[in-house]
Amino acid sequence: MKKQFWLLPALALGLALVVAQAAQPAPATAKPAAKPAPGMEVAQTITTVTGVAISPLLGTSAYGAWKWFRTDAAQRDKLPWFAQWWFWLPALGLVGAVALKDAGGVAVPTALKKPLDVAEALENKVSGLVAAGAFVPIVASVFGSDAVKEAIAHNVMFASLGVSGLFNVLMVPFAMMAFAVVWLAAHAINMLILISPFATVDAGLKAFRTFLLSTVTVTGFADPTVGAIWSIIIIIASYFLSGWAFRLTVCGTQFIWDYLTFGRTRFKPDPKGNAMFLARELNQVPIRTYGTLARNDAGELVFTYRPWLVLAPRQLVLPKANYAVGEGIFHSEIVAVNGDTHTVVFTLPPRYSTHEATLSQVYGWGATTHVGIIAGLKAIGRFIGELCGFSSRPALST
Repeated sequence: MKKQFWLLPALALGLALVVAQAAQPAPATAKPAAKPAPGMEVAQTITTVTGVAISPLLGTSAYGAWKWFRTDAAQRDKLPWFAQWWFWLPALGLVGAVALKDAGGVAVPTALKKPLDVAEALENKVSGLVAAGAFVPIVASVFGSDAVKEAIAHNVMFASLGVSGLFNVLMVPFAMMAFAVVWLAAHAINMLILISPFATVDAGLKAFRTFLLSTVTVTGFADPTVGAIWSIIIIIASYFLSGWAFRLTVCGTQFIWDYLTFGRTRFKPDPKGNAMFLARELNQVPIRTYGTLARNDAGELVFTYRPWLVLAPRQLVLPKANYAVGEGIFHSEIVAVNGDTHTVVFTLPPRYSTHEATLSQVYGWGATTHVGIIAGLKAIGRFIGELCGFSSRPALST
């Protein structure tokens, strides 16, 4: 599916937002408690969905608290679950605890900080799923309100194009899609933090996420239309990053699972094939693609993978080389050896730790090779650089 196809709904949403806003100008003497115009409601909803996607627990609880305080006491029991004090108060407390952990920065020992980062990443996954299934549909229901439908139906442009009904049908699915791509891009920051061994890098990544969330919040409160336009820009940018973010999320999730469950104690290399991640782009197959490495009947090494994990399987035949299993400090790798040069081809999840020799025997390779401390640190720096797009590895020769 071409990305240009999905770009059209994003641009159409931006155009529809501007048109709907212009079609419903605010009254000259509006009452403070008056309900916002349909265009304002659409703008606020886009901003809310984007902000919650960047930080689900903070966004959901803060929005719920804001709704709670703006509602009369007699009407608060009718508010949705995320606007009830028993949800947003403990949720904001948890967010505050995470903020205290982050404020510690380099003062928090790595041995304690990384488990807390793992817990934060798990929280982000759970809260993201909850928000996608139980929060976004409620907030996005404004797209189907009678006021918004009427405003769009009476708009000259939509009436002439005859697409007002299509707009109403597509908006809620679009909100779900927008939430998904923004959440993926933002969640990738959690994965980068887990991979990074440097506290200063962690602090910079978290500061960037906080800054991004603050721009959505500030622009949304200052001017809902400006906030919505900025949110749409973030949605479009996140879409183009979605593939990269998805692969990074899958890789990070596998690492978390192996660490938390002590996967190496239950794992044995399979003679028929073993799952791993590409450590480089190879023949247009992107870095961190997840698949299975096995030998075919001709004795060739074949990497079988599914794009987005669910599409039709594809195969990549590896070029002939002198392959070996490299035992690293934090995780092991499969490398192509050329003299003193080791070209990393696959990243092995943590469960392969202590099983490197057996894995080498499965594929008929020789003894494993070791990655020294200096080489390991260089590999980490190179890996982080590639994650952020600052460097690239040379192509593996065929």
